[in-house]
Amino acid sequence: MRTSQAKAAAAAVMAIAAWLIGPGAGAADEAFRRWVEELWPEAQAQGVKRVTFERAFAGVEPDRSLPDLVLPGKKPSEVKGQAEFIRPPPDYLNRDYLARLAQQGRGFMAQYADALAKIEKEIGVERHVVLGIWGRETAYGRHKLPHHAITALATQAYLGRRKEMFRAELLAALRMLEEGVIAQANMRGSWAGALGLPQFMPTDYYAYAYDLDGDGKKDIWNSVPDALASAAKQLRDKGWISGLSWGYEVALPAALDCANEGPDAERPLSAWVRLGVRRVEGRAFPTEALDAVAYLMMPGGAYGPAFLVTENFKAIRRYNMSDLYALFVGNLSDRIAGGGDFVTPWRDVKQLSTGDIEEIQQRLQRLGYAIDKVDGKIGSVTRRQVGLFQRASRLPVDCWPGLATLARARAAEARP
Repeated sequence: MRTSQAKAAAAAVMAIAAWLIGPGAGAADEAFRRWVEELWPEAQAQGVKRVTFERAFAGVEPDRSLPDLVLPGKKPSEVKGQAEFIRPPPDYLNRDYLARLAQQGRGFMAQYADALAKIEKEIGVERHVVLGIWGRETAYGRHKLPHHAITALATQAYLGRRKEMFRAELLAALRMLEEGVIAQANMRGSWAGALGLPQFMPTDYYAYAYDLDGDGKKDIWNSVPDALASAAKQLRDKGWISGLSWGYEVALPAALDCANEGPDAERPLSAWVRLGVRRVEGRAFPTEALDAVAYLMMPGGAYGPAFLVTENFKAIRRYNMSDLYALFVGNLSDRIAGGGDFVTPWRDVKQLSTGDIEEIQQRLQRLGYAIDKVDGKIGSVTRRQVGLFQRASRLPVDCWPGLATLARARAAEARP
């Protein structure tokens, strides 16, 4: 055993030496190599051995094709972004895809009934919600995970927009390799380095991974019970309340519009009812939910359905910080449990480039509107502030950052 370990260590050292000084070194990124070496003391402090470190980075080069990078000579807005933020709602919430995932999810609900019952008992997250996460993240394990995780994480930590976050994730991934959680050859992930059936970041693995099948391992790659329980634990620890719906599709009275959207305007469901908000198709709100706090959420502005969403929507959103992601999971979970499509149709809407959305955010900020960050993403804060600006500018209030809003914001700033 010692001989084989020594041979493996020697091979790793030779591999990284070839990477550092081999014939192809001239074409490689010298700055990246220095950056990797500067990472070593931090990895060592987390218990990573030198041989593991060198083996992990052998042959690794930055992958400049990944989304969300800040590349020399390119504006951040010109770089590819995440689907949740660059696709308009009707595209992201594809009804045929949702219907197909729901049908498959009902089959998995029967197949893994015992594990799901155990999850509900031990963790307190409903089975259809857990399946909704799995369906969205990897289509129940069918999605290909095309990226070598160390390459993806190192690229994001070196060139990405969120370098410090990914540096921590890269260090956690190295720790996983050191501890034998997974073999490096099997450490495949998304462009962001998310791993396994529930798409956990490496730090998520250490925070939320759960051994449901009792084999002594927290296996989110090959054990569906462990993966589902781990997703449930993350939701619970991020605020999931058992027995509470994530939200309800609603119809608004004439006195309310999309400019009333957002968590800063949340209030009990009973207060929304007093304002004239009703569930679609004449359904009643559950009596036991009327004291629950909710806020108005309209991800397509005036071009799609309106929802009152609860603390459980926020919990799903903390799994992936996107309104569309949380709505996808919520609707998919409802469908798995026997629900159906959205009642109000999504209308086609043009989504501006990331750069144009950033310009609108910047201009509204300078005009005194409460835009919390300029990121080129159409979140609830941006939609609400766009709606308030449109109202003040006597534009049609649709809460969508379009060309008319951009032109009016430019004109407003140009006025003395």
